[in-house]
Amino acid sequence: MTDPQTYTIYILSDSTGETAATMIRAALVQYTTKDVNIIRCKNVRTEAQAEAVIEECFERRGMLAYTVASQGLRTKIREMASGKGIPYFDLLGPLLSTLDTFFGQHSEDAVGALRAVDERYFKRIEAIEYTVKHDDGKTFAELDKADIVLVGISRTSKTPLSIFLSHKGWKVANVPLVLDTPLPEELFKIDQRRIVGLIIDMDSLQRIRKSRLEKFGQDPGGSYASMSHIAKEIEYAEKIFKVNRRWPVFNVTERALEETASEIVRIIAARLGLPDSVIF
Repeated sequence: MTDPQTYTIYILSDSTGETAATMIRAALVQYTTKDVNIIRCKNVRTEAQAEAVIEECFERRGMLAYTVASQGLRTKIREMASGKGIPYFDLLGPLLSTLDTFFGQHSEDAVGALRAVDERYFKRIEAIEYTVKHDDGKTFAELDKADIVLVGISRTSKTPLSIFLSHKGWKVANVPLVLDTPLPEELFKIDQRRIVGLIIDMDSLQRIRKSRLEKFGQDPGGSYASMSHIAKEIEYAEKIFKVNRRWPVFNVTERALEETASEIVRIIAARLGLPDSVIF
């Protein structure tokens, strides 16, 4: 039976409050019959700001949850909430106290630290979503928003490299090179410094393609895995890369994915003048 009452939970944070809101919503899954109104109060960093939130929470008979880095402000919030009889919970303080004991040192009052973590997380999710959408030439819309564009013939590790790089926060699009098929016009309208070519030797490519065909129960003796067809594809790719000399070309033959990805990031970061901190 649904409870007719509406409950109000105030989230007080010295940053965005996104982390606290996520935790509260996760807990509320256990209370599906309750109508809950969550009010997020962001960037609360002074006692006066905290007092105003607590007063409003008191007037609306709400509950208070807070994530504040400053130990002094946490103490003040606890005292004010307790004095007014408001149910409250410090989402960050107990964890910091445990970590203090574990590390044998006091935590720093790093205001907004959770926000930085949140921003990195959401940037990574955004990069993964973009990369999946732009895999193997599915779409060339918003190609200009890619951090890195990989160009290569089939089975040159375009997709694995794209996904790996996206988990590092890079938006990656990959464009297939198809024999005697012109590349999309959109590719030449974006910043050419972001484009990377991929190449592989013929023997390795034939082995990879045959293995893939066999894995899916297909005939490995067709043109896709034939040496003559592969030779034509590689020759075509090399001609494309020769014309577009601004694109650095990476030979992925027998190279670890991480090694190639690291090299690509190093080159792209250098070309775009990005700080070393983006290099993993």
